Amino acid sequence: MLIAAAILAIFVYGMIAAMLGTILPDLSRRFQLTPEQNGNIALAQALGLIVASVSVGPLMDNYGKKPGLVLGLTLIALALFLLPKSRGYRSIMVYLLLLGLGGGIIVTGANALVSDIGAERRATVLNFLNLFFGLGGLATPFISANLLGRNSTRLCYTVFGLSVLTLAIHLGAPIPPPTGERSFQFAQAGDLVGQPALWLLALMLFLYVSCEVGMWNWLPRHLIAQGIPDSKALNILSLGFALGLLLGRVAVAPVLITVAPETVTLAAAILMAITTYLALQTRSARISWIAAFCAGLAMAPVFPTTLAIVGNTFPVATATAMGIVITSGWIGLAVSSRIIGAIAGEDPLRLKKALLVLPGASLLMVVVNLVLRAVL
Repeated sequence: MLIAAAILAIFVYGMIAAMLGTILPDLSRRFQLTPEQNGNIALAQALGLIVASVSVGPLMDNYGKKPGLVLGLTLIALALFLLPKSRGYRSIMVYLLLLGLGGGIIVTGANALVSDIGAERRATVLNFLNLFFGLGGLATPFISANLLGRNSTRLCYTVFGLSVLTLAIHLGAPIPPPTGERSFQFAQAGDLVGQPALWLLALMLFLYVSCEVGMWNWLPRHLIAQGIPDSKALNILSLGFALGLLLGRVAVAPVLITVAPETVTLAAAILMAITTYLALQTRSARISWIAAFCAGLAMAPVFPTTLAIVGNTFPVATATAMGIVITSGWIGLAVSSRIIGAIAGEDPLRLKKALLVLPGASLLMVVVNLVLRAVL
């Protein structure tokens, strides 16, 4: 039941991770939002993710995962209920901030919970858990494009209903309280933050999340600017990129039983640089789908496998260490979204140039991975 509860939480997070990119075309038309304003909205969500992830780790280590997961799901449900009532740019930013706060809490809590349960095969188990993130990410744009007529209001209420159901399950789930063995003591803070491996892993996730969430948030707008219809653009995000993430995590889980996590993340970073660059070089819907699918396959193992390395490296105060590393990832989202939005300015056609941030960040991941292998 604990695994099922964590799976539902990650599935919900996958749906809200794809939410902004799915609803931005509709919101941009309704409120005449520019790419720069889109970037600021993404920044607001990222700030929520940052604040939640950096603060929730010590609380979960000391008071347990259940209070955090319940709080996170409550904030998500509230944000999704209020978002359709937005009256303009500023209110959208406020509700996306709230959505980010809830998302940051549940992604840290669910991964830390499963990391504890599956300690013997942590990398494999975390990749299995996060394939449901890919499934949630696939579901949001697919449902919007094919079932809800790209209506952002109906989409928000649909995911709101699922969030409330997941919240009810977590309220009844027998999530164990903290044992004290993994609790965070402030006296340990100096030792934890003094480890070079922690900051290299944080930098790895900073660069990775810049790429992954960059695809979620900006790919549909880029494709639409290239002349691809809205519904096709959302299906490329769903049945291309998100499906690649999903299938990639299914494929890599057994590989991680015999191949070192550091080797898997190095190969993934190299492939990310190639596939994200190719995804920006075409106006063909068919080729865009192939490139987005391959980018999803390449990115699939990085997030959960990096968290597995964190769990292996920091057996004490695990949620705190994960919270720091995940927070760095959300900072990457905030920085990259601001940079992409600033480069694109008010011209959607300039997104092609702005999104070159993604292959650039992937190449830097290769360098960080090589340094990390020397430290571990």
